[in-house]
Amino acid sequence: MTPDPRTTLANTALRSRQIAVIAIAVALNGLDGFDVLSISFASPGIAAEWGIGRAALGIVLPMEMVGMGLGSLLLGSVADRLGRRPLTLACLLIMSIGMFLASTARDLPTLCVWRVLTGLGIGGMLATTNALAAEFSNDRHRTMAIAWTVVGYPMGAVVLGWIASKLLATHDWRIVFEFGAAMTALMIPVVWFLVPESVHWLCRVQPPGALEKVNVALAKLGHQPVAELPALAATTRKVAIAQLFSSGLAATTIFVTLAYFLHISTFYFILKWVPKIVVDMGFAASLAGTVLVWANVGGAIGGALFGWLAARVGLRPLTIAVMVLGGGMVIVFGRGQTDLTDLAIVCAVAGFFTNAGIVGLYAMLARYFPTQMRATGTGFGIGVGRGGAALGPALAGFLFASGMGLQSVAIVMACGSFLAALTLLLFRTARDATD
Repeated sequence: MTPDPRTTLANTALRSRQIAVIAIAVALNGLDGFDVLSISFASPGIAAEWGIGRAALGIVLPMEMVGMGLGSLLLGSVADRLGRRPLTLACLLIMSIGMFLASTARDLPTLCVWRVLTGLGIGGMLATTNALAAEFSNDRHRTMAIAWTVVGYPMGAVVLGWIASKLLATHDWRIVFEFGAAMTALMIPVVWFLVPESVHWLCRVQPPGALEKVNVALAKLGHQPVAELPALAATTRKVAIAQLFSSGLAATTIFVTLAYFLHISTFYFILKWVPKIVVDMGFAASLAGTVLVWANVGGAIGGALFGWLAARVGLRPLTIAVMVLGGGMVIVFGRGQTDLTDLAIVCAVAGFFTNAGIVGLYAMLARYFPTQMRATGTGFGIGVGRGGAALGPALAGFLFASGMGLQSVAIVMACGSFLAALTLLLFRTARDATD
């Protein structure tokens, strides 16, 4: 009997090509991280050049989140129908175009349009990178692979953000978007030549020529070809969002999506507003960018350690714990600091816990949805959850404009993480997705 190639990949050691694909997924998420935060690095310069206040800035800061929500909702299901590889390439193209056009904007409405376009590509990319990491890994390392993929988000913000901060010392805000567009475009040939289609997806959907494509992918991954594919289930060709609310998945969909929505509103309050807050304290824009980089350094470390600890402590309880600690650090940030080093330390610790919470939620999305629903489920969770990402910075801008001080705003925004932890306390799952 011909072995199921998915079982072969799940039960054997990772080969070099699988590791390479997972590393590319990490890099792609790093691009997402920088492209999302590029507006944060650019915001002090935009505010100074265009003469806009915190309320108007609170509108433009989360605009890519609107696109990300649409991209995750609409394009996540496309990845389940058409494949991971073509959607990844399409999203990279959309992102690079959006980033370049943002550098040409001359007014706030135009910039908002191009940020929404960029977010559309980022949203689709987030759903596919999570699926790629899960499906190219084996059972033993799947949670760690997903954790590292999510860690790629702050790592990209750290590395590319550090470069952007240096560029801002000698250029205006437009250089941030130009640099992001170039780095995003460079990943298109990398994916084209090095990332085969997912064997899991090919076996589930079985498009024309699926057997040949599976064997090509297996050869690239260092495995023997198969003579035939496993039987195609009659219900796997069409994946509808309504299926996420079936009896077996409804609790996962509702509770994890709600937790993501709440926690990410807190997460993006820190990431979106730090540079502007630091500049308003009297520091240079390039130094403010450095503080944001340190927030992402903490996020990268927190995400990396989370993957290791989750196997020992348990995914859900650890996620709840880091959310509570993250909310607490946001309140500490709100106390204000007069020293740049102290600001960087507080932001790094806040980033450590808040990003660890994001890693936990991504791991839940990948673990609790089966292969045929994974990109759709992840896309839905991210898409709806991104409403919180848009709400957080916008709400903070409104609160600042209404006269509230930093401490009061920080307390309000920390409640997102606290409520997310409460949501997960109420969450129970009947089973893990194992295919």
